[in-house]
Amino acid sequence: MTLNNFTDGENQKKIVVLSCSAEFTAEVQGELIFLSIVNIFLSITAVLGNTLILVALHKETLLHPPFKLLYRNLAVTDFCVGTIAEPLHVVYWISVVTGKWDICYLAHLKVTLAAYTFCGVSLLTLTAISVDRLLALLLGLRYRQVVTVKKTYIAILAFWIVSVVGVPASTAI
Repeated sequence: MTLNNFTDGENQKKIVVLSCSAEFTAEVQGELIFLSIVNIFLSITAVLGNTLILVALHKETLLHPPFKLLYRNLAVTDFCVGTIAEPLHVVYWISVVTGKWDICYLAHLKVTLAAYTFCGVSLLTLTAISVDRLLALLLGLRYRQVVTVKKTYIAILAFWIVSVVGVPASTAI
């Protein structure tokens, strides 16, 4: 598979994508099979663990709603990693091992898109959780008036938009 190279404003000759070529991956097939097995296990663990977290957060009533919303968003992004990104990585690695270069190319693009998106949202959510805890310490009794569910929803929506829009153009399909 090839990608267009648009340097200097001209459509240059197509270049080979190294991550999906036999020359680049010939000596690492055993390692890729091992990584695929480990990723399948981690994917199952991520799905089950984050499902339990979401159920526990649904039943919990004592947490401040914006704080609970941030934790839910973090669990959802980790759940998406377990259901989307990790299985796509397995597809990518198995396609490299079996030499299915069409599937390899598409899986590589989709894995990159999913990884950038979900990791970006996770990091932004973790940062928001830290800022939320800092505000709880600094604001004291005013914390519940300043940090509201509506503001938290807006922040989370912004996290998703920034993460999706911020994906590098090279991952566009």
